[in-house]
This record gives sequence, C-alpha cells and structure tokens, in this order.
Amino acid sequence: MPHKTFIISEIGINHNGDLNLAKELIKQSKVSGADAVKFQKRDINLVYSKKELDKERESPFGSTNRDQKLGLEFEKKEYDEIDDFCKKLNIEWFASAWDLNSQEFLKQYDCKYNKIASAMIIDEQLLKVVAKEKKYTFISTGMSSYKEIDKAVEIFNEENCKYELMHCVSQYPFDSKYASLNLISEMKKRYSCNIGYSGHEKSGLAISYAAIALGATSLERHITLDRTMYGSDQAASLTIPAFAELIGGIRSLEKALNGEKNKEILEIELPVAAKLRSHIHKK
Repeated sequence: MPHKTFIISEIGINHNGDLNLAKELIKQSKVSGADAVKFQKRDINLVYSKKELDKERESPFGSTNRDQKLGLEFEKKEYDEIDDFCKKLNIEWFASAWDLNSQEFLKQYDCKYNKIASAMIIDEQLLKVVAKEKKYTFISTGMSSYKEIDKAVEIFNEENCKYELMHCVSQYPFDSKYASLNLISEMKKRYSCNIGYSGHEKSGLAISYAAIALGATSLERHITLDRTMYGSDQAASLTIPAFAELIGGIRSLEKALNGEKNKEILEIELPVAAKLRSHIHKK
C-alpha cells in the first residue's frame, strides 16, 4: 500500500475570532480531504508583557495590542463547539499551545495529537510537559538549528513519546529560494524519524508537491477563505480551491511514487509494445 501523507489544515488564527468562520474553515477542510485541522492557543498574559499589550494598535477589535490579541483568542465556549463540530464531521483537531496554561487547557479535549510550534521548540519546560502526555506530536523546526532540534528530540525520546519533526521556514510568506527542501532527507537521516513539511511559501503548490516527492510524511498549510482578509497569516495561506487542488495532487503523487523498483515491461505496456514493435524482426 502507498504511504498516505497526513495533511493538516492550519486554521491557526485565520478565523479572526469568529466561530462561524472557524466552522466554515473546518467544513471546507473536511470537504477538501484534510486529515486534521489545527488551531493556536495562547494565554496572552503569559505570552506577552503588559508593556507589549498596552501598545497602541488599530485592529477590528480595538486600539491596543491587548484588544487585538484578545479578539483573536478562542476560549472554552468556542473550543467546546469546535470539538463537537469536528466530531460530527469526523475530522481530527488539535492546537499548538504557546504556554503551559494553554497546554493544560487543551488537555480537557483529549485530542489525538499535540503540536510544538516553531517558536516554542526552545521552551524545554513546555516540551517536557507535552512529551509526558505521550501523544503523537508534530514538532515544527522553523527558527532553529540542529542544536535546538537535538534537545527537543532528546526530551521526547527520554519520555518515550512518539513525534514527527516538520521542516519549516518561519517567514510569512517566504520566497522559494529559502525552502531548503533538502533538509527533509537530511533530518530523516539524522533523527531516524518521520519528517513532515509545514509550508509558508509565497505562492503556488510546487514546493509542497516537491516536499512530498522528497519524502515528507505530513504536510501542514495555512488556509483561508480570502487572502485579503485581516490577519498576519492570510498572505501565506491557501484559498480553499487551491488547498483542495493540493490535496488531490498529493493523492495522485502518492500513487505515482509507489511504482515498481525493478525496470520491467508493465502489463499495460504489452499491447502497445506488440503494436509499435510489430515491424521489427527479431533474429
């Protein structure tokens, strides 16, 4: 059987604090063929300083950073509905926690997976807490060197927690020349584990397809209903039609990559060979 790439629809904060928008993104992810949807969870008072939160910032939610951050955060009421909605649609959901309070908050939903965001890979305390949960964990490796990745892998190995590293470039969006897809095979050799790809490329689907062809076992892409909507991640996101096209292409690519290892005449080629070689007289 061909390997099936695990495809994650990264909703993140592209819901803009609107539960109905979040549900629509979940529904469209399911229709497109995604295996899971992912969100982000923060306790803004732990992630940001009071000075940072008090800074002026115009947004649809108010005039300060605090207003903007609070406007983008879902709490228990919203996540209860998300949990119920995903169960009805039969699609997995999980979230990347940006602090210990948020990781504790997420535990109540008993999601099948955990996620370490690239920004959090250096937070050894969070890594240890997540690893102790023993859930399969996707670990993004943007903004990190082998030194930081080595430490994260060590922590998860010590706790005997299964994980999958995800090659990632943390620029939203980034130019294709920074993709460094050769790192997928290099990290697979170094860590002897599955390596996925979390993409934030500027445009197109080519880099994501190439990641799968080079052995990525999972793929995470941000999605949106409209790339011109408010939000810092919208420009690095795929619209729903593009996301559906990507998944369809990946499923076809998986079949193409599962061909024979020995070079022989295929059964489907025999009639063609008989016809096109009929004029050749063998000795």
